[in-house]
Amino acid sequence: MTILDKIIEQKKLEIAGAKSRISLDQLKNTDFFGRKTYSLKESIKNKNGIIAEFKRQSPSKGIINNSVEPLEVVSAYESFGASGISMLTDHDFFGGNLNDILSVRNDIKIPILRKDFMIDEYQFYEAKSIGADVILLIASCLSPAQVEEFTALAHELEMEVLLEIHTEDELKHFNSKIDLVGINNRNLKDFKVDLQHSVQLKNLLPKDLLSVAESGIYNIKDFQFLKEKGFDGFLMGEYFMKNTNPAQAFKDFSVQI
Repeated sequence: MTILDKIIEQKKLEIAGAKSRISLDQLKNTDFFGRKTYSLKESIKNKNGIIAEFKRQSPSKGIINNSVEPLEVVSAYESFGASGISMLTDHDFFGGNLNDILSVRNDIKIPILRKDFMIDEYQFYEAKSIGADVILLIASCLSPAQVEEFTALAHELEMEVLLEIHTEDELKHFNSKIDLVGINNRNLKDFKVDLQHSVQLKNLLPKDLLSVAESGIYNIKDFQFLKEKGFDGFLMGEYFMKNTNPAQAFKDFSVQI
């Protein structure tokens, strides 16, 4: 069983527990459910393209940084030009939670991506209720039919969809309603990073589609390489979060691009 398999099994238990505690009607009655969402597509076009991530830990790296507060970090990301914020809400494997988004939503005026393993429609209502603007759909744990169904639901809830792929076979998950496609430079099954593989996949996507390079961007050279190859957005977390001061790390990086 791969790490991804373990995450999905745990996610099913987590969702079942959430459903037993909070109903869909309760989610729909939350303060953020009716708010007007921000567009990540537009923000990427108008800012530096970086989707800066708040990330405490990961299965492959262990603890990255669990000593900083979400608002302290993401407000700096916004101040120094980030196009969007990515926030992990998976607790067991990434140390995140729904309250991380809730705790910053009123203070952040750029799009927030709920980064999680979305396998049930309940999670979409949950995401809307905490103030998310964008949903991540991971092709490797969904069928093409599920991607289409979940994309329609996200749009119905006025959220955008970032579809994450890693293999050529996963291109079949793409449909014309997808807002952005992210190509994960890191294989979720063995966690190896290959930037050139991502470039090859990008070249198989529609030319006018906004593309996002995800993970494994470790320095300015990686960023510049991917930008030169035509990527529009760049989802980066570990590079900033591994520093004792992620806000300063993001500021230092942003002045170089």
